[in-house]
Amino acid sequence: MRLRVLGVGMGPQHVTLEVADALRSCDYVIAADKGPDDDLLAARHAIASAYGVEVVAVPDPPRDRADPADYPAAVRDWHEARVAAYEQVLRERGGGAAFLVWGDPSFYDSTIRIVEQLAARLPLHWDVLPGISAPQLLAARHRVVLHEVGQPVHVTTARRLHDDIDAGQANLVVMLTGQLDLTGLDDWSIWWGANLGTPSEELVAGRVGEVRDDVVAARDRAREAAGWVMDAYLLRAPS
Repeated sequence: MRLRVLGVGMGPQHVTLEVADALRSCDYVIAADKGPDDDLLAARHAIASAYGVEVVAVPDPPRDRADPADYPAAVRDWHEARVAAYEQVLRERGGGAAFLVWGDPSFYDSTIRIVEQLAARLPLHWDVLPGISAPQLLAARHRVVLHEVGQPVHVTTARRLHDDIDAGQANLVVMLTGQLDLTGLDDWSIWWGANLGTPSEELVAGRVGEVRDDVVAARDRAREAAGWVMDAYLLRAPS
């Protein structure tokens, strides 16, 4: 069996020529089905259909999203349930399959870890092709470089933001935003974006203390327009 992990950015418009060729070589796409209003599943159907590939939708196992005390353990349990469900599909169908990864497989996505576990259970050859990531789109939309000259950029999650700032990080790309908490950062600069690369895209930039309300309002508009919101932002400490 062959399994391909393909980054597809934020939809059909971001599928690279390399990923398109890889997708044409596959017999089917495996995709998590999170319910009747799953827009990401619909987007995967649209991409696969454009290249004549069938989608096998697999009901996604339930996950504890209520900020569990042992977050890594909750994620591991969820991954293990996903592995078991995908293993069943691969054993039944064989052939060449693909996972279409939103954004890029290297940024806060579990697909590679899941495929590593599948490869330990199955006679499986697999590879990974990159996609356009949220940090790339964010920088392009705001026409900025993610770091200053000769300086690093720290990529983190909203869950870890304040701990990372307390540890001395001063230039951060923040992803996986649940609650937007910019407490104590009024003098920092922010370049923020939601639903990047989609019709419901929203952008805000400026000093945090001056644009915080604009970010909240734009976030609400994005959620209302799309039924969901995925945002990312660049934060930079004052010089």
